[in-house]
Amino acid sequence: MLKTAFLISALTTALWAQAAPYDIQHVEPLNWWTGMKRTELQLMVHGERIAELQPALSYPGVRIVGTERTDNPNFLFVNLKIARSAKPGEFTLRFMRGKEAVVSHPYRLEQRRPGSAQRRGFDATDAIYLLMPDRFANGDPSNDAAGMLEGADRKQPNVRHGGDLAGMQAQLDYIGKLGFTMIWPTPLLENNQPSYSYHGYSLTDYYKIDPRFGSNEDFRNYVKAANERGIGLIHDVVLNHIGTGHWWMRDMPAKDWINHGSTFKPTNNQHTVAQDIHVAPEEKARFFDGWFVETMPDLNQRNKLVARYLIQNTLWWIEYANLAGIREDTYSYSDPAFLNEWNRAVFDEYPNLNIVGEEMDARPHMVAYWQKGVVNRDGFRSELPTVMDFPLSDTAPLALTAPESSGQGLIRIYEILAADYLYADPMKLMVFPDNHDRPRILAQVDNNIDLARTNLILMATTRGIPQMFYGTEVLIGSPKQREDGVLRADMPGGWAGDKVSAFTGAGLSASQRDMQQLVRTLFNWRKTSSAVTHGKLTHYLPADGHYVYFRHDGKQTVMVVLNKNAGPTQLDLKRFAGMIGKARQARNVLTGASVDLGAPLSLPPMTSAVVAW
Repeated sequence: MLKTAFLISALTTALWAQAAPYDIQHVEPLNWWTGMKRTELQLMVHGERIAELQPALSYPGVRIVGTERTDNPNFLFVNLKIARSAKPGEFTLRFMRGKEAVVSHPYRLEQRRPGSAQRRGFDATDAIYLLMPDRFANGDPSNDAAGMLEGADRKQPNVRHGGDLAGMQAQLDYIGKLGFTMIWPTPLLENNQPSYSYHGYSLTDYYKIDPRFGSNEDFRNYVKAANERGIGLIHDVVLNHIGTGHWWMRDMPAKDWINHGSTFKPTNNQHTVAQDIHVAPEEKARFFDGWFVETMPDLNQRNKLVARYLIQNTLWWIEYANLAGIREDTYSYSDPAFLNEWNRAVFDEYPNLNIVGEEMDARPHMVAYWQKGVVNRDGFRSELPTVMDFPLSDTAPLALTAPESSGQGLIRIYEILAADYLYADPMKLMVFPDNHDRPRILAQVDNNIDLARTNLILMATTRGIPQMFYGTEVLIGSPKQREDGVLRADMPGGWAGDKVSAFTGAGLSASQRDMQQLVRTLFNWRKTSSAVTHGKLTHYLPADGHYVYFRHDGKQTVMVVLNKNAGPTQLDLKRFAGMIGKARQARNVLTGASVDLGAPLSLPPMTSAVVAW
């Protein structure tokens, strides 16, 4: 009887082993670091029936404190405790069936950079250059397809064009000489989608740079090269959704990993429901849980495993690539409680970093709701420091192109800034003429170059953190109605054979060269202006086609005059005596000419001015 039982047990074990070809397909995060403030780490392990096994390891200072399983036997979540005394090195994760190690995987702890936790983020002393990697410069044509579902075709506006990290790195000096101190590329992570993969917002792997841009190491080298030039890197993070091509969609970690499972149910896109005290619960759920578009499944951040995965991924990229900040996409669509947890985790580890979130709404109260320090009636207290100032961005071109009459024209810019009392800190707003989700500023101001220049002057000198979209400096245009593939045009000179180059100046028109010089002058000067980077803003009601405001900090005063007049004007400065005080001489920042503050200021047609003393 005993012999028979033994044979049956051995046969069962053999059949079990034969039916369970255990393997490991993913272990994420890919590695971790010693010396992190948070000593807990959760590994997502993905492999055939891996949940049937028990993890084990032997490494000084690292121990397994628990495991978590889901309804999918192909996933095992391993919770580690990493002591502060743990040293960098490699250990083996073993997955056991009884006393037998069935499969194993190496795992590495790295040494953090000196001072990593105290790294500086971005603030109003910075100016940000936003670029779209696929459309900026193609430095390595050999990776244009890289074995991915979608290749490159520059003739098609909505198809990939071939820009990459090699091209971006080759033009770092160009960006630095324009006066920018931060670069924000739209997402660089893998988007292996059959179409529309160029924009980067349909992630198919959270831990992999898209090979059409380069490798993870290429990205790290790019950041290092930028840092050597005094430029920081802001990483575009997508927490709300993934692409339908993500490997999770082929083997879902849990039934509730994605909102509505694999079924497309669209969001209602009604941002107001986030703070509407009368909203029906179903409408609110549809906003937060609905899919952004059919190809972007919505992540369920109320699942604690999803939340922890996303938090650790953000920390991983900050540490791995040495990032200076985060821009978070479609901010208000994510679960608010999760967003606060995510922010706290990042700032707990990197207290001086900065995060900017996208709330694409033209109403100041809608945007202010998401900024840290704002007391909201519904009890929600956001942990997000910086928000994108869509109210000013969307209002300014309308104000510049409208006739000056009651309730129209420059008074609308004044009123948007007068609503700054809604924000906890207006200096932590990101201001911008346009971006990858708006028609080019030249189109928004009816192709009036003078008004485009005025808009740029406003964004560079008002309160907040300025951001400029690549190509604004050479007057890239677009239709006035939003057409994404067209407004996200190729940067002139970024491809071999281009006859016009923003980078070398070849083939640029006089107007393009003038705009490029304005950008160089304005943003390089801005770095030296304490009044603009740290000071207060005092403005006067617009009158006679002029809007005048001052930036001042007790050390320096800057007077900005936005001028819409079609003919030459004389601006009487006596009205501003309270701000000018005893000063008598100043300098026009844009021309270098001296300015007599005791006489009217002469302004050529449609020409705005920045005057400093």
